[in-house]
Formats: sequence, structure tokens, C-alpha cells
Amino acid sequence: MSADRGEILFLSHRIPWPPDRGDKIRSHHELRALAALAPVHVGCFADDARDESFGPDMAEITASQCIMRRPGRKPVAALRGLARHAPLSVALFESAAMQDYVRRTLRDRPIRAVFGFSSQIAQYVHDLPAGCRFVMDFVDIDSAKFASYGVAKGGPMGWVHRREGRVLGAYEGQIARQADRSLFVSDAEAGLFRELHGFSPDRVIALENGVALDYFSSVATMIPLLPGERGSGPLIVFTGQMDYRPNIEAVIDFAQRSLPAIRNVYKDARFAIVGRNPVAQVRSLCGEAGVVMTGAVDDVRPWLAAADVVVAPLRIARGIQNKILEAMAMARPVIASTQAAEGIDAVEGRDLLVARDPDAEAGLVLDLLADPTRAAAIGRAARARVEARYSWAAAMAPLEELLFGRSSRTVAAPIEAA
Repeated sequence: MSADRGEILFLSHRIPWPPDRGDKIRSHHELRALAALAPVHVGCFADDARDESFGPDMAEITASQCIMRRPGRKPVAALRGLARHAPLSVALFESAAMQDYVRRTLRDRPIRAVFGFSSQIAQYVHDLPAGCRFVMDFVDIDSAKFASYGVAKGGPMGWVHRREGRVLGAYEGQIARQADRSLFVSDAEAGLFRELHGFSPDRVIALENGVALDYFSSVATMIPLLPGERGSGPLIVFTGQMDYRPNIEAVIDFAQRSLPAIRNVYKDARFAIVGRNPVAQVRSLCGEAGVVMTGAVDDVRPWLAAADVVVAPLRIARGIQNKILEAMAMARPVIASTQAAEGIDAVEGRDLLVARDPDAEAGLVLDLLADPTRAAAIGRAARARVEARYSWAAAMAPLEELLFGRSSRTVAAPIEAA
């Protein structure tokens, strides 16, 4: 670490600790990479007391930190956003206390780079010191996700999602115009954003995810599942945060449309939904034959290691799915939807299988269960692919130049959500 080049302010809509869900995995590794370059000050939000409990762990690598409980009530924030014609998802993260922390840090510390993670946090980035770079990691095009929700859903909520897609999309463009560099998790996401907003390839670029290859390893020492957890028949596994809408819809779709066809052939086949905070819709699936729900687990690797097949049947997916990289690193055969596989640099049919619809998902699962030799070969190829392509060290290597290179920002006005 070198303080000679100045210090970094890292802002995130969620505490980047621990790396136990999709967005936190990426932000956690970014924070660690930045902390190796220069002293880092962190401003972030906590969803609950569990999030707050990780503050002391994060403090071991930060120069200072401000962890605020996520502000306000959703209905109040939504009304505030509507009244100001602002994105509702941005209004949910308005905090005067966080604004004060950012202002003090910019005033009192030699900040030479601000790194923002997720568009909700850009509202705190303004009045930057001369020569201070601003790098914005959008990760995915969130506005496109809301637009997809709006197409799929009618009524008042459909209108809300369509509005959010439009308003947030305009806000994302404004942020990118004021940033030195805007980052996305895949070339496809970066290319689409450039096309939507007219940016050049040097201003909007891909910074891909990696996977912890030593941790997610087929030879890693781990506690196996108990016989009662594993069951005696084929085990199909899905992993993910189970209060996240795309994950919720994915497991419901698979349990109700794909699993029955699989159990017609393998009557003892089980579908394990592995992830914290399952909502009522997910919990209700326990009444479906063959469905197992774990809730939060201390270690997801035993479930992946025990899986005959790992599935990622998401209908709405953007960027790179960490759940797929982790399963591939564990040398498990993965069947992904077209949407979930889009951001993964892998050869279909060799490194993973892609299913276009629930019937195809069921058919591919049955094919792999009937041919363990092929399933094992796909798993080995998957591991080899992530070893060659998705190390975190390689993924984070561009950050030094991005944060401490020459500034290319052309607009310096404050970023306003209204």
C-alpha cells in the first residue's frame, strides 16, 4: 500500500463484508484490491444488525469507515422519489448522515479517487477536489432490470417498474457523464450501456467478476452433507439470496415446471434451494414433492459438492452470475438459462449446458443424470475454464490504472437524482 498517491473513498449501497451474496462478493474483492493500493475510507449502508456486526472485521483493512443503517421507510422514500421525479431505488438510500461523512472525508483527507459501487450511491459524489477521479461501478444496468419487471407485470406495480426503468435509465446516463470511468460486470452490459447512452469504449468498460478458486475447489476440505440432507436419490441444487426477485421466480418456475418431469423418471430426485431469507413464496414450495429448502447455511460448498447437477434457471439476469462461477469452480455440471449464461465466457456443451425453457431444463437434467460420465466431464471442463479465465487477481488488476490514471471527466456538476 502507498499513501504517496493519496487516499481512496469507497462508497457502497451495502456493506461489502462478508462476500456471501452476489453484490457483496464483487464489492468485497474490489475493496480488498483498493486497500492494497492506498488507504481506503468506506461509507456504506447496513440492512440489519447482522450487517453491522461485520464492521470490526472490515475495519482491519480500512483507514476509516461509516456504516449507516439503511435509512427511512420504503413508502416514505417512494413518495419522496415520486414527488421529485427521481428514481425510487435512489430515494431509498438518501441519508444526511452519510452526506456529512462524505463531505468531512473529502475535506479532511487527501482523497484522490472516489469509487462508487451501485447507482444508488452516486448521489453522494459531488464537489470533488481538483484532480480527484470518480470511478462508478454500475455492475449491471439496473434500469433494464426494472424495465423487464414492468413488461412482465401489469397493474400499478407494472407501472411503477416501467417508470423506474425510464427514470433510473436517465439517471444512470447522468452519472456516467460525470464519471471518469463507468464499469460493468461484462462486455455485453458495457456494450449495451454505451449503445443506450452514446459513450465511447474508453469511458464505459467491463470489469469482470472472478471466483475464489482456492475456496471453491473440488478438492477443498469440507464437512459433507449428512445422509438425511443428501437423500438417496439425485440431488439438484440452486444457490442464491432467496429474497431477490429473479431468484424467487427462478426456483418457483423450476419446482413447478421442471422438477415434476424429472421426478417422473427419478421418483426420489430432490431439488435443494440453498440460500438465506426465503420469502413466503419460496417457503411454500416445501409442499411440492421433492423440494428441500435450507435457509441460510454457514458454508454452501457441501451442497455444491453433493449436487449431481446445479441449475441457474433465471428468466431475468444481468451480467455475470456468481452462482454459476462458484458451481463451475467446484467442478459441478451446470445447467443455466439463456439469460443466466449470457455473461459467462464458456463453451456451451463443453463447460456448461444452456436451456432455453423449463422443458429443456428438465430434459438436460435427465440427460446428465442418465450419463454420469458426461456430467463429470462437463464438471472438469468447467473447473478448467474458471481457472483459466476467472481469477480475482486478474479481474481486479485494472483498478490501479482506473483510479490513479489521468482524469477524463468532462462534467463536474453535482449529480442530482431529482
